[in-house]
Amino acid sequence: MKQQSSRLFGGLSHVVLVLWTIMVVTPIVYTFLNSFKSNTEIFGDSPLSLPQSWNWGSWGRAWETSRIGEYMINTIIVVAFSTFFTMLLGSMAAYVLSRYVFRGNRIIYTLFVAGLSIPPFLALSALYKVVDNVGLLGTHTGVVIVYVAFSLPFTVFFLSAFFRTLPTTVAEAAMMDGCSHTRTFFQIMLPMAKPGLVSITIFNVIGQWNQYLLPIVLLPGDRQDKWLITQGIANISTSAGYEADWAGLFAALSMAIIPILIVYVVFQRQIQTGLTAGAVK
Repeated sequence: MKQQSSRLFGGLSHVVLVLWTIMVVTPIVYTFLNSFKSNTEIFGDSPLSLPQSWNWGSWGRAWETSRIGEYMINTIIVVAFSTFFTMLLGSMAAYVLSRYVFRGNRIIYTLFVAGLSIPPFLALSALYKVVDNVGLLGTHTGVVIVYVAFSLPFTVFFLSAFFRTLPTTVAEAAMMDGCSHTRTFFQIMLPMAKPGLVSITIFNVIGQWNQYLLPIVLLPGDRQDKWLITQGIANISTSAGYEADWAGLFAALSMAIIPILIVYVVFQRQIQTGLTAGAVK
């Protein structure tokens, strides 16, 4: 009876996974194929059919005319800095909160976790005023700071649980050998937490790369030279009017998808290892 129920559950699980895969892969394939088609082919009877000719002209228009190349470079810079500072500050905060006992420890940790319950759109008005008052509105520095602030709660929450699984004997041995707290953290404990660090880094990169709501508020329309790729893609669809360049829009979407797809494929095994390492230990 147990074997039959386990087989039934396994079969249902595979069916769900296949359906989920189709739901995820189909829009991506649709986007890539349409980036090589004309408007007539895109709205034809067979949306998933191969293009009659693989025309790369839409990719060139999206890269140069629509300035997607410039926006992508801006996004890479912003995401690189925000991810670096998120991981640096988040790992240090998580390590202290998980490994040291001091007054107010639980309160600080609870405040970090409480940040997970605040949707970004609820803080947009306050964020706009604060960033504008400090003179960082319309700058990448302001976006980086806000990205770090919104990414820290999940980073601290995730890494705190991971640091608790690391053996205390290694840190104690390092302290007995004369290592300072800083040296113990950066040279011993941080390398041991590599699986968790890689996983949360990828999650932060994906989340910040796909962010649209915060940049559209912090990088107004009069600062198009500072725009990020999500704003550039939205601008293609809203500014075209009745002469929409749908192939160029799909090409821009493909350019935004490819970097994240490569990152996930390359680090897929590390992500899975990081998510399961804490449970195994």
